[in-house]
Amino acid sequence: MFMGKTFRKLAVGAAALLAAGMIAGCGGSGGGGEKKETAQKQYKIGIVQLVEHNALDAANKGFVEGLKKRGYEEGKNVTFDRQNAQADQSNLQNIGQRFVSNKVNLIYAIATPAAQSMANLTKDIPIVGSAITDYVGAKLAASNEAPKGNVTGTSDMNPIKEQIDLLMKVFPKAKTIGTIYCSSEVNSEVQVKMMKEYAQSKGLKVETATISTVNDIQQAAQSLTGKVDVFYEPTDNIIASAMPTLVAVTDAAGKGIVCGEPNMVTGGGLITYGIDYYKLGMQSGEMAADILDGKSKPATMPIQTAKDLKVVINKKGVAKLGVKIPDDILKNAELVESK
Repeated sequence: MFMGKTFRKLAVGAAALLAAGMIAGCGGSGGGGEKKETAQKQYKIGIVQLVEHNALDAANKGFVEGLKKRGYEEGKNVTFDRQNAQADQSNLQNIGQRFVSNKVNLIYAIATPAAQSMANLTKDIPIVGSAITDYVGAKLAASNEAPKGNVTGTSDMNPIKEQIDLLMKVFPKAKTIGTIYCSSEVNSEVQVKMMKEYAQSKGLKVETATISTVNDIQQAAQSLTGKVDVFYEPTDNIIASAMPTLVAVTDAAGKGIVCGEPNMVTGGGLITYGIDYYKLGMQSGEMAADILDGKSKPATMPIQTAKDLKVVINKKGVAKLGVKIPDDILKNAELVESK
């Protein structure tokens, strides 16, 4: 009799549990299924910027916008770890180690030294670069068509020949060009070499001075002002981060600066035919989206170049130096106020 009662109690309990399970299963099927369908995968993206200046800041903002256009949005399915190295190599090392240990899904490296440091620290995490002049020369890619490693991105290679042609039109009496650049930036060395070769082929002489830090700019500029007629500045990160320091010397000497990109003009330079870094960053963002989508891998994703170039003129600089801009250049130019 005791065994019979116990059996009946167990049977009733089992039935109750079964019924409860069926009810829970029905409720969970709708709610759980919906969650599974709407839940998004979360991505961690590390952004490392070499130094703060207008061009790199624009490339940073453009990247975030490019990803957003493709559905990768901060606060929804993306967390950005934004880091600025302040042009310090040890900072780059620490930032790269942080990204690796945090197992980010992708790294966005802005400027050549930043990409080089990241590439030295990981061969597994995809790296998309921007504001990098020469991926092959910087040993970041085997070729522009097939990088082969874990690095791809967009190049800010300048239209150097067109920029020197512009210089000669705006400064037709110029015989000697002065250039200051950072000796540790591969991108600057590449641009200056190309500029010298083309300028010399046009009968122009080139005088150069190299710097290591922002603190060297004033002295380097002063050493050249008496020797040159005009300055040409490539997209050098140290120079771009301290344009007012350079301009203070060149303006006092009555010498204009033809710049490598538009943000250097708003920083005080005179004129450029150059790249829109915000749009370049957007291109990098869309490349990153292709990688996150699983559509492409850095190893087989060709390096892209800038799609939009424009003439930008500093109105204040032109007035201050009394430079006459030819009408055919002026009519298609964007006029800006330097800061």
